[in-house]
This record gives sequence, structure tokens and C-alpha cells, in this order.
Amino acid sequence: MFLIEAALRGGAVVLLVLIAALLLRDARRVPAGIFAALFALGAATYTIVSASVFAPVPPLWLLPLRMIGMGNPLVFCLFAAALFDDDFKPSWLHAVAWLTMVALGLVACIWINAAPARWAFSALGLACNALGVWYVLAGRTLDLVEERRRLRAVLVVLLALYSAAIIATEIALPGGSGGPILYLANSIGLLTITLVFAVVLLSISGDSALISLPVSEPAVRGIMPGALQGTLQVTSPYRPAAVSDPGDRIERDDDTRLLAALRRLMEHDRAYREEGLAIGGLAGKLGIPEHGLRRLINRRLGYRNFNAFLNRYRLDDVMAALADPAQEAVPILTIAIDAGFQSLGPFNRAFKAQTGMTPSEFRRLQLSRTDRAAAE
Repeated sequence: MFLIEAALRGGAVVLLVLIAALLLRDARRVPAGIFAALFALGAATYTIVSASVFAPVPPLWLLPLRMIGMGNPLVFCLFAAALFDDDFKPSWLHAVAWLTMVALGLVACIWINAAPARWAFSALGLACNALGVWYVLAGRTLDLVEERRRLRAVLVVLLALYSAAIIATEIALPGGSGGPILYLANSIGLLTITLVFAVVLLSISGDSALISLPVSEPAVRGIMPGALQGTLQVTSPYRPAAVSDPGDRIERDDDTRLLAALRRLMEHDRAYREEGLAIGGLAGKLGIPEHGLRRLINRRLGYRNFNAFLNRYRLDDVMAALADPAQEAVPILTIAIDAGFQSLGPFNRAFKAQTGMTPSEFRRLQLSRTDRAAAE
């Protein structure tokens, strides 16, 4: 049984390290790729240190690997956040949180009366898993790539459930008291989850890639950059499908009519200003199913996130108002809320990402240009 466990764990470790290497090679420019690689490495270290050969007291030389694994619940949470939030940016607070979790894990390992620290560490791990699942549920509706949206949810929820099962098992059966059967079951589960992780990350290509990469070339207005093919290749920002038969031509004609109707809703009716506008509500206004609108915005306009699509119109609206001398006295927050933003924080981040400056700086620049033009 020991040899079977060693073979299963060895296979999982090799596969996890390979996944991490591919992600760091091809997806290191995006947070989702970085956190996916770190999660894979953390899972590999856990697979090693949790082997039965090291129970009940792991040797001291395993401590660095154990520390990496201790922070993996938080890494999983950040991985889930980066997958679903295109504007997610790592910060020093995330590093502090990781160090705090590792420190708590070390206390649980070293402290003689470690039960309170062990319970606290396990509770924190479960909280990180729950938060990761929340990111899945909260951000899933904004993803416009149907296949990727489904696979993201399956992958993250599966990883969260298995991680929670491991934490619960360690709480119930500390110190390897579960016996060889438990170790073998854990090894089988680790290899199974690793295979799922590898298949989902490496087998999807084109616009359905789980982790999207920005391309270096400028994006066309209203069109998002390309995506990582599997984890190996970057596609062009947008290529209209070739019309190969009459059925394709009819479908494209229908899409053209729907796009015209969508533009009327956004540009003339200003639907983006509606509070709490969701893709289901916008689809209802067009009289089409939600999945049809997802496909239309994604495949014909190139957007992979619904908020990015809405924010294009909202930011255009805000920039026009900020450049208007007649609205100089109107507070920036009022302009942002009138355009459809729900709060100042997301608006400021979206505005700076689009223009490279704050709304106040943009307003000063535009109004000074207007004043100079009037003086001339």
C-alpha cells in the first residue's frame, strides 16, 4: 500500500510542478496565471509533506515545504479572485495575509498545546475556501465566455470542496491517526484533482481559455485583447468568422441586426445608466436569451466581461461631462453615479485604467484646453 501511495503522490507532484512551470512561462503577465502557478506549487508541497512516511512527526527539513503549503488556502482564494476579476491587482496586503497565515500554521506545529492554534488555522483555511467559492458565485454572471464560465465554476468549486475536506479530515484525525486507508484515499483524491486541474487549464483553446492574456498590440475600440490558447499561444484581438455557407450568412445577418439594436439601447437610450443593470435585463430588452447576448457581445465585439462592456459607455459618458465647461461645478461623484457607476472606488479604478489619470486631473486638463482654445 505504501508503494501505491508513493506512486500516486509522485505522479501528482510531477504534474503539479509541470503545470506551474507552464503557467509561469506563458501566463506570468496576469495575476490569474501567477496565482494558479503558486497554487499548483503549494499543492505539490502539501502532497509531499502529507505522505504517510512523514507521519506522525514530519522531519525538520520538511519545514520550508510545509510553510509553502500552509499558505495555500489563501493562495486559492486569490486565484479565484484573479480568475473572475479582470481588474484584480496583487498588493502588499496579500503578502502580509499570506505571512500571517503561515505564522499561525507554524505556531500550530511548534506550540506544545497547539489545539487552539490548530483550530484557528483550520478555521482560517475554511474561510479562505468559502471566500473563493463566493468569488465564483459573485463573478460568474459577468463572464461572457460561456464555456470558460462553466469550467471556472467547476474547477474552483471542486478545488474548494476538496481543500475543505482535507482541512476537516486533519481536524478530525490529527497527526496521521486515520491510518493507511485514509492516506491512500487522500493520495487518490490529490491525483484526481490534479488531473482535473491540468485538463481544465491546458486543454481549452481560443476564446474559451480559462486564463486570458493581454496582447502587446493596441486593441481596437470596443474590442478586448486576445486570450491564451490553452497556456501556450496568444490569439489576435478579434477575427470575424468567415462566411462559409448560407447558414453562417443568415446567422451573421441576425447578429448584425441585434448589434444595431444593442447600440441603439446603449448609445441612444443609455441603458448603461440603469442602476443594477445585469446581462439578463439587457437581454430582456433585446428580446433574446441571456446566453445569446453573451455570445453576441463576446464573439462580435470581443468583450470577455460584461462590466468591461458597460464601462466603455459609462466612461465615455463621464469623460464627455468632465470636459464640458457647463458641468464644471457638478461633483465628479454625481457624474459617475449618473453614468451608472455604483460607487467611487470602482469608478476611479476603471477611469485611471482607461485614461492613465484621475478624474480630477482629466477634468483640469480638458477644461484648460477649452479655455486656451476660447482665448485664441
